[in-house]
Amino acid sequence: MFHLGQTELIIILVIVILLFGAGRIGKIASELGSGIRTFKDGLNENKPDNQ
Repeated sequence: MFHLGQTELIIILVIVILLFGAGRIGKIASELGSGIRTFKDGLNENKPDNQ
């Protein structure tokens, strides 16, 4: 179907870095991680303690 090789992935990564900049990509990744962490904390907060 749709296969990407190593060369294609590197080209896509370079284009993304040129479009957004390395600093902005780091900020987006940090915000994504923070959102996932908050989501997991919210799930664990509603869990009853049966221990």
